[in-house]
Amino acid sequence: MPLEVLGEEGISSLGNAALSVAFLTAVFGVVAALIGAFRSDQRWVDSARLAAYALFGLLLVCFIALEIAFVSNDFSLEVVASHSSTTTPLFYKMTAMWSSQSGSLLLWVFLLSVVAAASLRLTRGRLVDVVPWATAVMLGVAVFFTGLMLVGGGVNPFGTLAQPPVEGAGLNPLLQHPAMMIHPPMLYIGYVSLTVPFAFAIGALISRRLDASWIKSSRKFALISWTFLTIGIVLGARWSYMELGWGGYWAWDPVENASIMPWLIVTAYLHSVMVQEKRGMLKVWNVSLIVAAFSLALLGTFLVRSGILQSIHAFGDSTVGPYFLGLISVVVIGSTALIISRLDLLRSERRIDSIASREAMFMVNNLLLVALCVVVFWGTFFPLISELLTGTRSTLAAPWFDRYTTPLAVLLVLFTGIGPLFAWRKISPSGLRKVVVGPLIAALVMALILLFATDAIDNPWAFAVFVLAAFTVVALAQETIRSAMAKKGASGDSLLRSVVDVARGNRRRYGGYLVHLGFVVLLVGVAASSSFDTKRDVTLMPGESTVVENYRITYEEPTVRRDDQALTFGAKLEVAPQGGGEGEMVLQPSRRYFLGGSGPRSISGYFEGEATSEVGLDSRGLEDFWVSLEPDTDRVQKRAEMADRRFGAYMRTVVLPAVRDRPGRSDAITGQLVAIQRLATDRVIADYTRPATVSEATFRVIVSPMVAAVWVGALIAVLGALFALWPARRRGKEPS
Repeated sequence: MPLEVLGEEGISSLGNAALSVAFLTAVFGVVAALIGAFRSDQRWVDSARLAAYALFGLLLVCFIALEIAFVSNDFSLEVVASHSSTTTPLFYKMTAMWSSQSGSLLLWVFLLSVVAAASLRLTRGRLVDVVPWATAVMLGVAVFFTGLMLVGGGVNPFGTLAQPPVEGAGLNPLLQHPAMMIHPPMLYIGYVSLTVPFAFAIGALISRRLDASWIKSSRKFALISWTFLTIGIVLGARWSYMELGWGGYWAWDPVENASIMPWLIVTAYLHSVMVQEKRGMLKVWNVSLIVAAFSLALLGTFLVRSGILQSIHAFGDSTVGPYFLGLISVVVIGSTALIISRLDLLRSERRIDSIASREAMFMVNNLLLVALCVVVFWGTFFPLISELLTGTRSTLAAPWFDRYTTPLAVLLVLFTGIGPLFAWRKISPSGLRKVVVGPLIAALVMALILLFATDAIDNPWAFAVFVLAAFTVVALAQETIRSAMAKKGASGDSLLRSVVDVARGNRRRYGGYLVHLGFVVLLVGVAASSSFDTKRDVTLMPGESTVVENYRITYEEPTVRRDDQALTFGAKLEVAPQGGGEGEMVLQPSRRYFLGGSGPRSISGYFEGEATSEVGLDSRGLEDFWVSLEPDTDRVQKRAEMADRRFGAYMRTVVLPAVRDRPGRSDAITGQLVAIQRLATDRVIADYTRPATVSEATFRVIVSPMVAAVWVGALIAVLGALFALWPARRRGKEPS
């Protein structure tokens, strides 16, 4: 349908109408679900479920309407004018929605409508005493988000400007990277999916149905949450590695920490629910974990929007922080009170029979994951805690986080391998010896190789990770092959076929093994790249060379170019292994300076806006060669200021009088001025590459071993999670 049919403010009117009806629909759904729960009337429960479906449809309309506004450059909408422009590439226009405060809130509640509708569809006719309460909780969260956008102040995605600009402000240059535009939706799916197991946990508590049925009905959404949180976190790390120019992929930034905390708790939950399903234990622990995970997901959403902690990922100060704090308080206090009131029903049906059992190993695993979360939480909020206690805001830097998280991560590697070796209830001493011999031999061999062939022992924690990784990988392979051999003996198939059949027969277990393998590979990459990297800042003139970690680096020549958005100062580097041989590479790092400032367009304006780095990266085998550029633009900036002053004088003395005398030629004069200014800009920036005026450039060079293992390990883990999520063929009861 042509947009003109909707009128001048058609998108805004349509969006506001759909959002308002969505709010009312969510309110109706909550009321209907509660009436159905209290009266045990299925008609009201069905009405609430239909309201959830309708909510999805209405929010889909809102989502599409806002996307149309971005793609069509509808600058009458404040969110479009502030986060897009006519020159923004189409891909970034379509993803610019979630770079804004209001657009990301719309995305959040839209995704909530998707998972709510899906979960209610999957549980039709089941858990009739739990589902009404769960429906009320999910739609209650939707009421909060839709209501917040309507009345929260400044966060309505369909808010309009009284005088729409001709051109928008454009998307933040730092966000113009494919990983960064996919990263937020992945995190949001992870956060939002936690609403389902949380809602079913609350429904189970209220209805007093506290067996494992609520877990079985919602655990896939917990695994979906874990999967998308993993994808989102890794994409964010990749963006940091490629775009921020500091050479790392994890900085313990508050918003980074806000994403890793629910991930840690969901990881613990996915392990501990198996103990409840198998042994009827850890009921209090499981409901507490899922409440904590959902609360931390809301906390992550709050941190990005409150402005209470400084972060490159945050939207900055806003008016919605107090609303989120209120919601988190309601969730935490209400859930805690409900759990306490049901403690008599949450008693474990059994106790741990032996420390040498799988459930005991899962418990240790859980305690380590929760301990990691507590450390990250304390470090993240220490600035607020210190300000409250002392009046002075102090922060804890990355070394503090590393000091306390590293030992816990090393122990996690160990118990990732030990857990699968132990049987449920208890393993006999002879059985224990039988299953640990192979992994112990692998760990010993790895230790000897590292001791005599490398300098890994110089970093004891990294050494421990490598040794324990060998133990874990062999343990996982051993358990898989053991089951496959039993299958092979019974069926006569090949070993490979037996492995495939065994894995397909228990996707949850062997998908989990793949996740464990990926986790170990990832931690090996983290340990190697953070412990044995080489970092140097070098300053070179064109033609000069230096040596960093057996690589000879030659600064061949500077480069510079201009486009409508930015000036790009770059360098061409030739990198070759010291001593000759194959493996030469040409890298071209650059730094882009985007137009900024609120005044008239000027050459100096390029140096008043955002600046981004495009790193030079070559990943070969087990090593990354990474380089970023810090160009010396002082001379260019001084010439730009002189050119701007001359241009300003020319405008005052020649151009403005000519426009006043001949107003009919203003458009032609403007076009000529733009061409003159572009020509002047090109002449100014040419100084950067002119041999007589060329300046030195500073390069940060990092040689990191095994960074690729971080990305490969994450990929393996995600594939394992997807394998576990993939529907199994129905052959009777699903294995657990």
